Amino acid sequence: MNETYTPPKVWTWDSESGGKFASINRPIAGPTHDKDLPVGEQPYQLYSLATPNGVKVTVMLEELLAAGHSGAEYDAWLINISEGDQFGSGFVDVNPNSKIPALMDRSGATPTRVFESGAILLHLAETFGAFLPTDPAKRPEMLSWLFWQMGSAPYLGGGFGHFYAYAPEKWEYPINRFAMETKRQLDVMNRHLAENRFFTGDEYTIADIAIWSWYGALALGRLYEAAEFLDVESYEHVQRWAKEINDRPAVKRGVMVNRAWGDLDKQLRNRHAAEDFDTGTQDKLEPAEGDAA
Repeated sequence: MNETYTPPKVWTWDSESGGKFASINRPIAGPTHDKDLPVGEQPYQLYSLATPNGVKVTVMLEELLAAGHSGAEYDAWLINISEGDQFGSGFVDVNPNSKIPALMDRSGATPTRVFESGAILLHLAETFGAFLPTDPAKRPEMLSWLFWQMGSAPYLGGGFGHFYAYAPEKWEYPINRFAMETKRQLDVMNRHLAENRFFTGDEYTIADIAIWSWYGALALGRLYEAAEFLDVESYEHVQRWAKEINDRPAVKRGVMVNRAWGDLDKQLRNRHAAEDFDTGTQDKLEPAEGDAA
C-alpha cells in the first residue's frame, strides 16, 4: 500500500491473487464440473453452509417448524464452498450465481428453485403466512429493513471481513474505510432498536432473522474476531436485541445446521429430520480420539 497502483487499461485475472479464497474465485460463471445434487424426502431441499447467509434460511425453517408449520420440513445438504461444491453442475442449476444458500421447493407439483437468501426468506414467509407483519401497514417497514440488510452486509462481509480477516496482508486504508462503514451500520441499528424491540416494532419477522444472522453474530463476537476492534459492546440496544434472538430455541438449532467447524456437538452437517439434532451431530458420528475408526 506504500506504492501507487496504476490500473491497466484492461484488467486481466491473476489466479494467484485473492488471498484465502483465491482458489475458488474466478471472473466467470457456470459449472466447473458435473455433479448432481442429492435429493431427500422432505418438501424443501436446502443446499447450504452455515455462513451468515446460510444461517438465515436454516433459522427460518426451524422457526417455521417450531411455530407448528409441519409442511416446512426440510433436508439440508452441506455445500463445502472451500472445495468448490458450489460450482458443480447440479448446484449451478439451482443457483446460477454459485452462492449459498440455494433452495429447491418441492412442495408443489412443479419443483421451484429459489436463490438469494432474502428471496428464500420472503418465499417461505409468504408460503406459510409467518414471520411477516400482521398489520399490512408495517409490511413496507419490514421489507425496508430486509433489503437494508441485503444491501449493507456486503460492506461488512466482502468489505470489512475480507480486509480485516482474509486479505493476504493488513492494509490500513481499506480496513479503516470498511470499519467506519460497519460502525455506521451498527449505529443505524442501535438508534432504531433504542425505540423498537425488533426491527418491525414488537413483531419478530424475517427482517430480524436476516439482520441477526450477520449483525447479531458480529455483536456476539462470532465474526472475524473483531468484537473488540469494533467495540461492539458499546451498542447496547443491538446487544439486547442480539441476545434475545440468540436465546430462541429455533435459532440455536438453526445455527447448527450445515455447520462444519467449531465444537463437534454444534455441527449438524446434514439435516433430514428433527431427531438429527440428538443423533446426527458430528460428535456422535466421528469416533473419539483413540477409538477405532
